[in-house]
Amino acid sequence: MRAAIVGLGWWGQNLVNSSHGKGIEFVLGTSRTKSAKAQEFCKSKGIKLVDDYDAILADDSIEGVVLATPHSQHGDQVRKAAAAGKHVFVEKPFTLTAADAASAIEAMKKSGKVLAVGFNRRFHPNMAELRARVRDGRLGAIVSVVGEQSGTAAYVNATPADTWRATSEEAPAGAMTGIGIHTLDSMIGLFGKVSEVHCIATRRAAPHVDDTTTVLLRFESGLPGLLFCSFATAPTYRMAVFGSKGLAEITKPSQEDFRFTPAPGGGEPESITRPGFDTLQAELAAFAEAAKGGKPYPIPLDEIFHGVEAFEAVVRSAKEGRPVKVG
Repeated sequence: MRAAIVGLGWWGQNLVNSSHGKGIEFVLGTSRTKSAKAQEFCKSKGIKLVDDYDAILADDSIEGVVLATPHSQHGDQVRKAAAAGKHVFVEKPFTLTAADAASAIEAMKKSGKVLAVGFNRRFHPNMAELRARVRDGRLGAIVSVVGEQSGTAAYVNATPADTWRATSEEAPAGAMTGIGIHTLDSMIGLFGKVSEVHCIATRRAAPHVDDTTTVLLRFESGLPGLLFCSFATAPTYRMAVFGSKGLAEITKPSQEDFRFTPAPGGGEPESITRPGFDTLQAELAAFAEAAKGGKPYPIPLDEIFHGVEAFEAVVRSAKEGRPVKVG
C-alpha cells in the first residue's frame, strides 16, 4: 500500500519505523511544524515532505493515509479522506465526541474504504489468549475485570504548556486519551458494551493537566470493572480477568507475560511469555491487508463508535463528579 503519514511527531515516527516497507510504503508526509527533525526523518526514510494534508489527498497515487495528529482534528481529516477516496488509519482516540465519530464513520462507509483505529494492544498474542479463555469458558463465570496502565510522560516530555497534548481540550479526563483509552477499548473487545461509568480524574504531578484517572465501569451484561491510568508514575500494564475458575492476567508494559492462577478445582497454574511482538507493525499490516481486500480490520466499526461513546461518558463523569450512563 502506498501511504502518507500525517503528523511527524514522536508517535508518527514510531508508526513509520514499525512498518515502513512491511506491507506499507510511506511515500509522502506532512507535519504542522515541519521541524528540522521531521525533515531529517523524512529524508532518512525516502519520504517526500509536502506542504499540507490537502496536497496528500490530491495525490491519486496515495491509497491510504495514516493520521497521527491532534485528537480534535481526526473527524474532519477522516471525512476529507473519505471524500478523496483514501483508506484511513487514525491514531486513538478516534474522536473526542460520539457525534463526530458517527459522522466520520458514516463518511467512510459511503466511500467504501477501510477505516482502522490504532488500538495496537488488541493485537498482542496474549490478548488473543485472554479473549479465547473468556469466550470458551475456561475462566468460568466472569466476576470482574481490572485494567491498569501507567507511564512517565508527565516527566519525560516535561509537558510544555504550548504542547497540544497538554491541553484539557485535547486531553480531557486526565490520562484517558494518552493511555486509558487503550484499556477501555480492550475491555470493550473482551466484554462488549459499557452501560455506566464513574470517573475520578486528578492532577498529582503534571504541570498543566490532570494526569491520573480511575474509572468504575458497569457493562451491559452487569459485569463490574475498574480502569486505572496515570502518566505520572512508573510504567506498568496489567489486564486482569477474574473468573470463578481462576484469574487470567497480562502483565508488563510489553504485554509479554500471561499468567493463569487457578481457583480451587480450576486447573493448574500457567505462565506464558511471548517477548518481542511488535503490535504497531501488526495493526498497520492488518490495515494494509484490509485495504487490499483481505481480512477485515479486526476492530469493528460499531466497537470503535461505542468506545467513543464510553469515552465521552467518562469525560462527562469526571467533570460532573457522578456516575454517567453511556450513550
